[in-house]
Amino acid sequence: MGGVPSVPRDLSRKLEVICAGYPRTGTSTMALAVEQLYNGPFLHGGTQILNREDAYCKKWVQVYEAKARGDKERTLSLLREVTAGFVGVADLPPLDFVPELMELYPEAKVVLVERDPLRWLDSLMVVSRASNKPWLPYLVWVVPGWRWFPTFVHYYGLSARKLLQQKPKEDVRRGTELLINWNISVKEMVPPEKLLVMQLKDGWGPLCKFLGVPVPDGPLPRANDTEAALKISNDVTRRLMQIWGTALGTAAVVGFAAWRAWKTR
Repeated sequence: MGGVPSVPRDLSRKLEVICAGYPRTGTSTMALAVEQLYNGPFLHGGTQILNREDAYCKKWVQVYEAKARGDKERTLSLLREVTAGFVGVADLPPLDFVPELMELYPEAKVVLVERDPLRWLDSLMVVSRASNKPWLPYLVWVVPGWRWFPTFVHYYGLSARKLLQQKPKEDVRRGTELLINWNISVKEMVPPEKLLVMQLKDGWGPLCKFLGVPVPDGPLPRANDTEAALKISNDVTRRLMQIWGTALGTAAVVGFAAWRAWKTR
């Protein structure tokens, strides 16, 4: 997450793996693992929407809009376009379309990575505090691709609120029900024979056995989602300051030149 986004060259390749772990459960690690196993491009949602071209981000928004209208045919058509050529997907926005992805790619397998809910919540809060910038939606509109980010946040919020409305079967710490309910929903929507539930500490073994691929040499690749998200937050802030600083500086120069011209006419 946060690096150079994968862009498929061979659009005929089919989706093999839907990594259904919720954000902050090792989605970047799973992206690296699946890329290595299938030697193909992986669609990590966060990386794509923060680094791809404006048209690609806009098309993801159109997928959300079609689903909100209840237009299933259009939803599937657009979803096929934004996922064509990728061997795997993870993170949002793809997680909001797991049933549709299973319909489009019936041979794909689903991997749910679970994480301790309390540690997950602590990680989420660190990222939330760093990225909670009220002014952000007002500044990103000038940046292609990023201008769609407030719309993505809106749809992510709708999905999260729907999960939070479900009551956990036992008392849990406030906030963790989001992850707990998500994991339950995945287990309910995915047929058991197509679902692997694992933790990152399990390593290559269960994953490769489930996918029917050889176990690679070396350990499972690891990426720190929290560090990556914090770096992205800082990079976005820095770039916005540069863009707006340049724009305001240019406006000031033009304004001063116009004032001088008016004074000396």
